[in-house]
Amino acid sequence: MRTRSPLAFALVIRGIYELDPPEAAETLALIESVGRADGPEHVRGRVVAREAGRAVLEFPERNWGGDVTLLVSSLLAGEWADSAAFTRCRLVELELPAGLLPGPAFAAPDEVLVGAIVKPSTAAALAAGGADLVKDDELLGDPAWCPLEDRVSAVAAVLPDRARYAANVTGPVDSLLQRARRVVELGAGVVMVNAFAQGLDSLRALREAQLGVPIFAHRVGAALWGRERRFGVAPAVIAQITRLCGADYVQVGSFTGSVYDTDDDVRAQIDACHRPLGKLHRSVAVIGGGVGPRNARAQVEAAGVSSGLMVLLGSAAYDVSPEDAVLATVESVRPNSAAESA
Repeated sequence: MRTRSPLAFALVIRGIYELDPPEAAETLALIESVGRADGPEHVRGRVVAREAGRAVLEFPERNWGGDVTLLVSSLLAGEWADSAAFTRCRLVELELPAGLLPGPAFAAPDEVLVGAIVKPSTAAALAAGGADLVKDDELLGDPAWCPLEDRVSAVAAVLPDRARYAANVTGPVDSLLQRARRVVELGAGVVMVNAFAQGLDSLRALREAQLGVPIFAHRVGAALWGRERRFGVAPAVIAQITRLCGADYVQVGSFTGSVYDTDDDVRAQIDACHRPLGKLHRSVAVIGGGVGPRNARAQVEAAGVSSGLMVLLGSAAYDVSPEDAVLATVESVRPNSAAESA
């Protein structure tokens, strides 16, 4: 949909919404900016196009700048979701000025990676099979029966240099950066956070802390934004904002049918991780959910790309020996590479 903005602002934030009824677009522009029709002109949103059930809205960048919490509060999960003025309202495209958010710190590698969810006692076996990354389960934080620092030390001690351990630092916000710095000190090669539970701005904070390691954004909770087709946010926009906030690894669902994403949704999310956005690095698009040695190759083929991608094994890594499961997966997605070993 091509539009031309009537606004005179130097920097503009643009959102495209699927919207019903169409005449409610003006209401949406007000809700997301000044609130009232007589609000100040220099910060109010404008409807710049309406076509085929979609409305294009533009806002001055000065309204929110790079404040992730306010971008979310207005454009992605704003008061419009509460309003009875809409029978459908879904953000399907988002354009932000270049440089507004930091993006990933590391370039995505030009290959298909293999990851696995770790049980501390199996970390060495997963790495021996050739896993590039082993990660905590998103529900494992810092419990007394498996303390974060002890877990990181134990796993890091048995991994070869080529395998990264993604330690989950999700938890109380006031100590988030302290936990992140500590796990890096103890040997974690990736910091993982439940970005939609912790808050998307946690990604920006971790990114700007310059930890020296990549950030893995777990998407638990994002389905509450993306699953509903009438209200919410398209999965591709969720992946895009996750990348923009600083995630080096972005989960994009899978083609297995075990998660809610359609095949088109998954491909659109991969594109959101990879397409050029100014000078930003690509994020690694992480395919996970029902992925195992038997279907990993099919996931890569369905994705249509062979770089900047990871297949993430979950419980399927434990159906046989973890080492054998990972080795079989590596051989299927990188058939021309030599088998990797610890």
